[in-house]
Amino acid sequence: MLAKVWSAAVRGIDGYPVSVELDLANGLPNFVTVGLPDVAVKESRERVVAALRNSGYEFPCRRVTVNLAPAELRKRGTQFDLPVALGLMAASGQLAAGDWMGRYCLMGELALDGTVKPVSGVLPMAAAARAQGMAGMIVPKANAAEAAATGIPSFGVGSLREAAAFLSRQMDVAPAARPIAATDGGPEHDLSEVKGQARAKRALEIAAAGGHNILFVGPPGTGKSMLARRLPGLLPLMDDDETLEVARIRSALGHSQAGGWSARRPFRAPHHTATLQALVGGGVPCRPGEVTLAHRGVLFLDELPEFKRECLEALRVPLESGRASVSRIRDSAEFPASFMLAAAMNPCPCGYAGHPMKACVCTPPQIDRYRSRVSGPLFDRIDLRVEVSPLSFEAWNADAGGEERSEAVRERVLRARAIQSERFGRAERTNARMSASSQRRLCPMSADARALLESVSKRFAVSARGLDRIVRVARTIADLEGRASLDIGHVSEAVQLSGREQPERAGGGI
Repeated sequence: MLAKVWSAAVRGIDGYPVSVELDLANGLPNFVTVGLPDVAVKESRERVVAALRNSGYEFPCRRVTVNLAPAELRKRGTQFDLPVALGLMAASGQLAAGDWMGRYCLMGELALDGTVKPVSGVLPMAAAARAQGMAGMIVPKANAAEAAATGIPSFGVGSLREAAAFLSRQMDVAPAARPIAATDGGPEHDLSEVKGQARAKRALEIAAAGGHNILFVGPPGTGKSMLARRLPGLLPLMDDDETLEVARIRSALGHSQAGGWSARRPFRAPHHTATLQALVGGGVPCRPGEVTLAHRGVLFLDELPEFKRECLEALRVPLESGRASVSRIRDSAEFPASFMLAAAMNPCPCGYAGHPMKACVCTPPQIDRYRSRVSGPLFDRIDLRVEVSPLSFEAWNADAGGEERSEAVRERVLRARAIQSERFGRAERTNARMSASSQRRLCPMSADARALLESVSKRFAVSARGLDRIVRVARTIADLEGRASLDIGHVSEAVQLSGREQPERAGGGI
């Protein structure tokens, strides 16, 4: 006898429907799974046999063939246990066949006692089922809310017997409610905790308002990492579409969503020993990296020159396009990677070049080699480059009550973002993503401002991309002030924060 039910699988961060076909034939008892199953799928045979018997059903002592189509794509995961078991029951006459076999997408891992355990990647698989026109999802109870987030009716079951009873209409199961993203309870790290560093805080506010990449340069202990970790608290919350997009990425990678949905933007801080695959993506099969996990949020690279050169160079395309393309001999994929880059570095190997109290022990060639680890083209993609100076004892000992809190800064950021949303709509959400045509139209400059920009261009040999980024930063500064046109003050501050007040040193410099 032949039975056919539907399930789904994940490739990259996207789900796709999988047809689970089961055939019972005469012959010596055997259980064969075809369709490029991985080890976890092959081992489902033992789980299914035990779950059927321990749930009070019989495993047919016949030749069983399970085909997972499309057969050219490798199937991974444990979500096929439940559809295989229910398909066997239908093929052997233990469960009445009906329209449920074509209406529902089934997934779940079976324990040996028949309990249905949660699986990873439910969100992208539910999206694929909805696109396929499925009427609903039969999933583990722990995954029901996650599947319901896509809008498809999701029915959570706790055991194989519950699933069979629901499909045979002997038991009613209420569809899971669609989850609501939790509102932000305030930033985890407050800007008021950072004492002094007024210029760096101003740069952080501008970066948050316009979505600009930012680099902090300074000796150890000056607060570079503290400043970067407070950037997410200045950003607006994600909307529903962005929240679902980020949750879909996390679900595809198997990250737990037990804490519920959060509208707070992601913050990723990989260690400088991260490999190219871990940072950008890759492997077999192709999996997304940190740049995709930071999508719609912040990617923080501390000790920037300590990252491998190939890793840093691989960031250049995602920073421009917002996409990470991974091509391998056996697989290829393209992942979303629209993030803000925040980075921190020391001015030299010992860290004390330019320190007012400690002498630098590095030679000029050592400093040049250290800074050359970060290429000029990558520096050119960083809008704001800020020198963070050591804090005096008086500033460190001052009362922190006078420092501005993140909430106050965030209010100004939200007002500037609202101006940009009205200006661009959803196509270009921030000034940092402004197209060249929009820039010419939306960034009118006074004659003095244009003359200053021309002087900077000639003196420091600024590239066309560098000039565009200065103008976009100036546009953000004007938005924070509620000004329609750019004057010389906006451009001057943008030039200073771009690190152009001094000629660049070897390797890009600051």
